[in-house]
Amino acid sequence: MYLKRLRDLREDNDLKQSDIAKLLGIQQTVYSRYERGAQNIPLEHLIKLADYFGVSTDYIFERTDKQELNK
Repeated sequence: MYLKRLRDLREDNDLKQSDIAKLLGIQQTVYSRYERGAQNIPLEHLIKLADYFGVSTDYIFERTDKQELNK
């Protein structure tokens, strides 16, 4: 599920939930709910995270296993 990809991207970059929450301009508890699937993550936040991590939204949504963006 894409929620695991979000968590893996965060952890692979040695970031805390609070770091990502700050980037998105939300509280850490809200981001925690995103990762747990307790609250839907807005599309604009998914796009911002994809841009931040340098991956495609298709990668986050598990439509591809290729992390790199085509240039």
